[in-house]
Amino acid sequence: MTTTCEQRAVPTALPARRAWLAVMSVALGAFVIVTAEFIPVGFLPRIAESLDVSLGTAGLMVLMPGLSAAIAAPLMFVRAGKIDRRKVIAGLGGLVALSNAIAAIAPNFAVVLLGRILLGVAIAGFWTVVTPVGPKLVGPRAGTHATSIIVTGVSAGTVVGLPAGEVLGNLLGWRLTFAVAAVAAAVIVVAQLFLLPSISSDEHTRVRDLVQVLRAPFALVGIIATAVAFIGQFGASTFITPLLTEHVHMGEGGAVTALLFGYGAGGILGTLVGGPLVARSRVATFALAAAGVGVALIALPMLGTTKVAVGIAVVAWGVIWGLIPLTAQVWMLRAMPHAQEAASAVNVSNMQISIAIGSAVGGLLVDNAGLVPVYVIGGAIVITSALFASIAGRRAQRALTGPSLEV
Repeated sequence: MTTTCEQRAVPTALPARRAWLAVMSVALGAFVIVTAEFIPVGFLPRIAESLDVSLGTAGLMVLMPGLSAAIAAPLMFVRAGKIDRRKVIAGLGGLVALSNAIAAIAPNFAVVLLGRILLGVAIAGFWTVVTPVGPKLVGPRAGTHATSIIVTGVSAGTVVGLPAGEVLGNLLGWRLTFAVAAVAAAVIVVAQLFLLPSISSDEHTRVRDLVQVLRAPFALVGIIATAVAFIGQFGASTFITPLLTEHVHMGEGGAVTALLFGYGAGGILGTLVGGPLVARSRVATFALAAAGVGVALIALPMLGTTKVAVGIAVVAWGVIWGLIPLTAQVWMLRAMPHAQEAASAVNVSNMQISIAIGSAVGGLLVDNAGLVPVYVIGGAIVITSALFASIAGRRAQRALTGPSLEV
């Protein structure tokens, strides 16, 4: 498959050690920005009580970054053009720090949402430009490994944000938790300015390149499957803390914190060990992982107050979910190897609008029907994505003719 949007790795002539440190700084930036996106999930009930809003309304803190990122990603792709990616990455990291600082000092919920909207803009730009940066830092021969490190930072952030919010929220309160996130983002920006060289982009950033991604059959299947999986996942996971405290009756102490840490650790484990599975088959890995997540979501509320069983299910959920963001990223990069920034921009919009839809639907359900329907419906939706990926993905895979596309 070819496109008019061709990307080549541009050597930066960095010493090997500094090049890999630069890759790590980008991965850490990805980790912090994604962690910041999901960190409120761990203390939504506290924010709802503190700012006098309903739990469903507090869920807008997850919806708004996703919505603003979905809108901003195509715009950021087109506007980024050939701007030095070092400046883009550091500037977006600064915006992450600012957005968290605004949330930390916000006098009311509306100002908190303003900070979250700014975070969404930063997420859009960051995810769009960082994935293709790896090969430009270390050269094409080690480019795949560099990209996997950066993607692991993204994937780890999606699962660490939740337990980090719970732990820091318990220890520091939600305002200081946002302040810690702001400081962490600022520190990483300083490291990136020191470690990253000037990084040019030779990819033509045009709106029609985004359209070409949507017209590629294998990419389109991945987009749809990812959207459905993310809607189901985040419709449920946004409200994991109230499920554990109100439905399972674990209380708000160390048990919930430990379990959320188990969920996060499981997610990181799934991301790390999933590499060989993803390399073997994107379609099969995605379908099996989505089916597993769906079963876990449906099972959780059915286990009632059986705390050991719930704990096992939550950790298993984390491990299996850790495979999905990684698989979705690699799926898009392999589907559009000559238009990776365009593919990343579309993938960002897709994931973020799906997170927004999922958290919005979850908020409506939890306010009007309770917690159990959120998990049962969310699980059914994720299982649907598994079936779609398995059937449509294999058909699109067979239709591929380009020898460079290994799916």
